[in-house]
Amino acid sequence: MADSINKADLVAAIAADSGQGQAAVATVVDSLFAVLASSLKDGKKVSIPGWLSVEPTQRAARMGRNPATGESIHIAASTGVKISAGSKLKAAVK
Repeated sequence: MADSINKADLVAAIAADSGQGQAAVATVVDSLFAVLASSLKDGKKVSIPGWLSVEPTQRAARMGRNPATGESIHIAASTGVKISAGSKLKAAVK
């Protein structure tokens, strides 16, 4: 498996590919994630057709078990995030 890319590597790669400055690209990347987080917080799905979709999901409260003691515990309801790859992204990875 290939090494991972961190935010600085991503910004540098986008800047090189687009011909934009790294500061401008970093601002756009930060804005992208701010809008994404805000939309998900408001319960909205974000979709970029062919590439990916991101949506909030609800997990119901449930009973679980502490593996160390075997004691039953209550697990509170929570909100998660589901990310799905689109057809263009899947094809690019093949």
